[in-house]
Parts: sequence; structure tokens; C-alpha cells
Amino acid sequence: MLVKRRETLTTQLVRELTDRIDSGAFARGSKLPTEQELINEFGVSRTVVREAISNLKAAGMVSAHQGIGAFVMEDAPPPSFRIATDNMQLIEEVVQGLELRIGIELEAASLAAMRRTDEDLAGIADACKAMDRAIEAGEGNIQADMDFHLAIARTTHNPNFVNIFSYLGKVLIPRARVPTHQYGSASLSEYLTRINSEHRQILSAIRAHDPDSARAAMRVHLAGSRDRLIQSAEAAA
Repeated sequence: MLVKRRETLTTQLVRELTDRIDSGAFARGSKLPTEQELINEFGVSRTVVREAISNLKAAGMVSAHQGIGAFVMEDAPPPSFRIATDNMQLIEEVVQGLELRIGIELEAASLAAMRRTDEDLAGIADACKAMDRAIEAGEGNIQADMDFHLAIARTTHNPNFVNIFSYLGKVLIPRARVPTHQYGSASLSEYLTRINSEHRQILSAIRAHDPDSARAAMRVHLAGSRDRLIQSAEAAA
């Protein structure tokens, strides 16, 4: 049984802002209230406001520009296809997200192996190299992780995979919601090195036009992340 935590002020604020975006109270392309306005309205700290905006940004619902403010994305995900973000930092919901990704990305990896071109391979390899550079610099670089999986979605040559992962990726990349390496014994560098090694196993199978191996490597990657997170959470309970 995973640990359940009481809803935080940040998750409450994320839910309220999300509801206003969905209802049209905050129109597409409009500027959100300033940090101070949100602080005054909701009686929360500046830290809570900034964390909430960061969550909305990770979910692809807003864009934030330093010194200017936050704006509702013109192409923010429609309400009919949006996974709730108010508790996405909870381990249980991250696990559920990984389960959903397993159902989608195993097939994407298989199709990518059958349909890939040299240009496709270069895009996937570039994402692996970007993560290598992040590891060397001691950075997390969630975008490199996102770009790897999005490159595989593009390699299916089926735009539906691209569309669905463009939404799911930012919301459900585990490191965007919880500091996953802290739930094990690995440092961030060690954790990312293992993740990128798994990425390269997937790339190798896609390069070899081996759909079964690509599917299996993607399962090892995503199911392994899910299982490690569950085991670490249960051990800490």
C-alpha cells in the first residue's frame, strides 16, 4: 500500500487555477494574476504560488516568463483529456501515470523499430546525448528525458502518438513530479546514468529494426521505474 499524504496548499491552489482555466475564467492566452494578487486572494505564501505555477507549467497549461508573468497556453490541454494535476506529486499518482505510459509507449517503441529512418534515429540519439551532457554538468534536464520519448513517438510516423505524448510526457515524467532518485540510494547522477543506459537499450533495438526487443526494452525502462518507486515508498512507510 502506497503512502497517502494530506493535500497540500500547493495542490489546492493548482486545482483552483486549473478549474478556472478549464471554465474559461482564465481565457486561453490571457495573463494569470500576479504572484501578489494570488497571495492576497488565497492567503498563501509566495513559495506556494510559485510551486503551483511550476506544476501548471509542467502540465503544459501555462507558460511563465521571468519579469513578465504567467500566461495560459493557447493550446492548453482540453478539459476532456487532462489528467488531474492537483496531486501529481504524490507517489501513487506518479505510479498510475507510469502504468498509463506503459500501455502507450510499448506499442510506440515497437512501431518505431519497424518504421524508423536514419533521421529518426538521429533525433533519438540526440536526446541521449543531451542527457549525457546534463549528467556531466550535474543537472536534471527533464526536457532531455521528454525529448527522448517524444522522438520515439515521432518515429512511429503516426501523429496520434505524438499528440498524446506531447500531453502525457510533461505531466507524467516522474522527475517532473517527485525527486525520484531520492527514493532510492542513488545520487542524481547515478540515477540519470541508469535511466540513459535504459534509453540506449531502447535506441539499440529500434536501430536494429527489432520491434520485440524495443517493446521489451521500453517495458524494462518504464515498469522498472514504476516498481522501484513502489518498493522505495513501501520501504519508507
